[in-house]
Amino acid sequence: MDYTIEAQPTYAYLELTLNPGESVVTEAGAMAWMSPGLQIQTSTRGGILAGLSRTALTGESFFQNTYEAINEPGTLGLTPPQPGDIVAHQMTGKELLLEKGAYLASHPGVQLSSNFQGLSGLFNEGMFVLRATGDGLLFFNAYGGIERIDIDGEYIVDNGMAVAWDAYLSYSITRARSLGSFLFSDQLIMRFSGRGSLWVQSRRPRSLASWAHPFRPVQRRERR
Repeated sequence: MDYTIEAQPTYAYLELTLNPGESVVTEAGAMAWMSPGLQIQTSTRGGILAGLSRTALTGESFFQNTYEAINEPGTLGLTPPQPGDIVAHQMTGKELLLEKGAYLASHPGVQLSSNFQGLSGLFNEGMFVLRATGDGLLFFNAYGGIERIDIDGEYIVDNGMAVAWDAYLSYSITRARSLGSFLFSDQLIMRFSGRGSLWVQSRRPRSLASWAHPFRPVQRRERR
């Protein structure tokens, strides 16, 4: 399976070339274009409970699509739901944790499940994250550019900026107490420790939502 990631980092999209016998699993709705010879199969991948777990706990799709080249090579274009970057990560048996919404596609040898993040996550990004295991290419995306940070010791990031991290990194979610957080809100931060890789995004999705909120169309009620 060959791939290219184009238009990085602002409006990245992924184009895959599948040879006969090769397949790729994608998030539902990610396909933008494809060769007519590719075969598509939609399933929950792991059964109904696995699909419900992804949907209810992490916000991912209940169904996932598998595209396979049968008699001839085929191309497949995938686009994430938000503008930003895409990372191709080679899984080699080690576990990787992903924030909800970050998964885009993967080799069939990569499995996804939910992972409990802690009760403090309830007040920000969510209590659960995705756990990726197995072998093969994994593609994940984020809003804005993505930077890889190699941690050897400790590192602190805003809870809304972390996209993916090695599962053997220890981390906790705490509140950052400061004058600003006292006046406006309590910022949740993630404290990582150990040795491993962390991927962070350059923009906060919830900041965009807060900025756009005043401009949303509002239906006015007519006075009687």
